[in-house]
Amino acid sequence: MFTPRFLRNVLIKGLLLFAIFNLVWAAFNPSLGKLSSYNMLFEGRDRLPFGEDSARSYNLSLYDLDAMFASLKLDGPPKLDSEYRVFVIGDSSTWGTLLKPEDTLAGKLDTAGLKTASGKEGRVYNLGYPTLSLTKDLMILEYAMQYQPDLILWPVTLESFPRERQLLSPIVANNTQRVARLIREYGLNLVALEDETSFWDKTIIGQRRTLADLLRLQFYGVMWSATGVDQTYPSDYERAARDLEADESFHDWVPPVIPEEGLAFDVIRAGIDIAGEVPLILINEPMLVSTGENSDIRYNFYYPRWIYDQYRQALGENCAINAWDCLDLWDVVPEEHFTNSAIHLDPQGEEMFVEKIIESGIFNPN
Repeated sequence: MFTPRFLRNVLIKGLLLFAIFNLVWAAFNPSLGKLSSYNMLFEGRDRLPFGEDSARSYNLSLYDLDAMFASLKLDGPPKLDSEYRVFVIGDSSTWGTLLKPEDTLAGKLDTAGLKTASGKEGRVYNLGYPTLSLTKDLMILEYAMQYQPDLILWPVTLESFPRERQLLSPIVANNTQRVARLIREYGLNLVALEDETSFWDKTIIGQRRTLADLLRLQFYGVMWSATGVDQTYPSDYERAARDLEADESFHDWVPPVIPEEGLAFDVIRAGIDIAGEVPLILINEPMLVSTGENSDIRYNFYYPRWIYDQYRQALGENCAINAWDCLDLWDVVPEEHFTNSAIHLDPQGEEMFVEKIIESGIFNPN
């Protein structure tokens, strides 16, 4: 028979053991992100986890790079000698908002039958991630280098360049130590966010949301593997604006010139340094060029003409001065092939984008 004293002692010992386990956990702060069922129990994902409607998209947003990459097909079998491995990094247009994985830039390039002169087969991996920040791209690129790319494509747009926007992406804000190290090692003109992680935050209780997200990512892998669905595809959505405001401002910048050091070209330089001997192609990605109301003032919702023209000039000058490999494909897709944003393409628009990239000859290595 269990006496009150016995039950009390069991409760006290259980609480003590739990407290000790929490303290040990916090002291060692283990990373469980690489413990994944993807590529073992079920199929790896075609793109990094991101989602706001988990119940219908079988996806979620989390900020653990170990877990995010461990869920990808890229983290599956080792690279073959016959593989020419291409990474595509970038924003939501690369990730493929409203596009099925096979209709994204990486998906279409992967099925284009690309081969090198020596006969290696081109395999293209989607490492885009929604939100506009070059520093976010830089962080993902640095992590991805362990997977041995042979070529890196980096589609960019002006909205990712303003210096004051570099640390606003949630995935950047939730990886403060990693980003601070990048800022320090590559001398970036950015002020690192303060790491506010406390000892309590490192305990199991403090990490309960993170641990729950890791478990949910595994559970959603079952439905992803069965359906291939990783986002919702609404038939009715608000299309990108064609009729625009008669407004020449861009955030808090006004004509006639971009503020000095306003664009974070030092982050691009850091990306090229991280790539090292691996060729990196910077691509000024297609955007909607409106023919609607006030299109003489603005190209689209994002950009007044004056600033985008100056950005293109600055990008071209930096590419020439630094001998960067760059493609300027800003206007290769007609406005009718953009969906819910001035940078999001439909499948036909992606096909046009892919054709221009292939025509450039960048896929002709030895």
